[in-house]
Amino acid sequence: MGLEFKNRTVHGVVEQLSSVRANDRFLTFEDQAFSYADVNASANAVAAGLQKLGIGKNDKVAVMMSNRPEFLFTWFGLSKLGAVEVPINTAHKGALLSYMLCMSDSVALVLEAGFADQVRDVLSDLGVIKHIIVLDGPVSLDDRVCSYDQMIENDGSFDRVQVLPSDPCAMMFTSGTTGPSKGALLPHNYQLVMAEIICSMAEYTEDDCLYNALPLFHGNAQTLSTMPALISGARMVLAKRFSASSFWSDVRKHGCTEFNYIGGILAILLKAEPQDDDRDNPLRVMVGAGANKEIFTAFEDRFGVQLVEGYGMSEIGTPLNTSPGDRRPGSCGTLNPGYQVKLIDDDGEEVGPNTPGELLIRPLQSSSMMLEYYKMPEKTVEAWQDLWFHTGDYLMQDEEGYFYFVDRKKDALRRRGENISSFEVEQGVNAHPCVLESAAVAVKSELGEDEVMICVALKPGQHLSAEDLIAHCEKQMAYFMVPRYVRFLPVLPKTPTERVQKYQLRDEGVTPDTFDREAAGKGQ
Repeated sequence: MGLEFKNRTVHGVVEQLSSVRANDRFLTFEDQAFSYADVNASANAVAAGLQKLGIGKNDKVAVMMSNRPEFLFTWFGLSKLGAVEVPINTAHKGALLSYMLCMSDSVALVLEAGFADQVRDVLSDLGVIKHIIVLDGPVSLDDRVCSYDQMIENDGSFDRVQVLPSDPCAMMFTSGTTGPSKGALLPHNYQLVMAEIICSMAEYTEDDCLYNALPLFHGNAQTLSTMPALISGARMVLAKRFSASSFWSDVRKHGCTEFNYIGGILAILLKAEPQDDDRDNPLRVMVGAGANKEIFTAFEDRFGVQLVEGYGMSEIGTPLNTSPGDRRPGSCGTLNPGYQVKLIDDDGEEVGPNTPGELLIRPLQSSSMMLEYYKMPEKTVEAWQDLWFHTGDYLMQDEEGYFYFVDRKKDALRRRGENISSFEVEQGVNAHPCVLESAAVAVKSELGEDEVMICVALKPGQHLSAEDLIAHCEKQMAYFMVPRYVRFLPVLPKTPTERVQKYQLRDEGVTPDTFDREAAGKGQ
């Protein structure tokens, strides 16, 4: 739409569009429709209500709710106050949930009542939280609880503060690899730069309609879907969740022209029985990453949709990308002009074409990457060795400048679109009284991502079945973290310095003595 955003903050975009396109529809959710002005007014009410509770600039506020309009209103309202949104994966519970709420220094939690039991279990650990604002209540927790509906009963007036593009707006938790998850603190301008890159990749205009079915507690749904819809002046359809069975009917019903995919979504949609009307859909383009050549070509041929891909991380955004006019199946694209990159070997020397190396990156625009790992200065310094951000991922570049993802250097896993910390899986498994130690490794799945395998050494004289260990994990961790495969070993393979040799476990993979939870009918 060609707008220049004078206030490069999240709420600045919302307010400018509310001024110039007040009555135009922005958001559709189920049978509800919201104009730009509606969204802005609701965000004002949240800002006013939170300010009355004492929330101000730089305060951290956790948000734990499913996809719904109130999530957006809360996110935008926090932005208006200069407060920092801390989205929490709604599957988290136990020690990991407590860790994220406490480590982020969140002074308030906006909570959907359906997740109250998870919070109740860790309530005694949440001393720093002063307010628990509940939607769909009432719920019984403690005297910190107040009602979301009562909080927004105001005229939308609040005292304005100066919020700069360089100020923090969100804390996104990344997967821990050699330790706990890290909170990447992101500035406002990061959100706009990422949205501008995605709009350029997909060539969005105000005539587009974006289908957003990914969870809003993920950066993808916020930064790569919602913000591009806003700055392009497009409509956005928000779904409760991604559903393969309802995807195409939803897209057709709302006339959606774009969708962001992650993980195994393409493979899942391809698995459906072919229909005569597969190509009869309004989708123009789908934006994502990680499709191999076979899936890329098969999907485009069957559904008549262009796929554009890129490479990115929560910390750095999307420095490599393709576009509808410049695509190569299997490639994550070429370098965006807003960045510098290089590939290095393990000795720090740059590698030549067609040689795998770790991707290092620098931004050429201010406030376009994360500010820091919150309260982890040593991790921040480690990531920025020699003033280059070290991604921990191996990529390869061909002679024509196209990049190809090779593998992860880190021990993170990715399952069904969720980043998983092997450290946190191991911590949950090790909490079982029979377990001496464990190692979580990735096993490739038929959907092209990872399945989680846990290799376990028991304490001397102890006995434990795979089924009982799985039951323990289901109580300790989010459903997507629960291992599919369980392998018991007398001892874990180690180096002379007592480091577990995970590469050996990965190379051995699923052995005949490995328990498969799915084959045993124990869930997903």
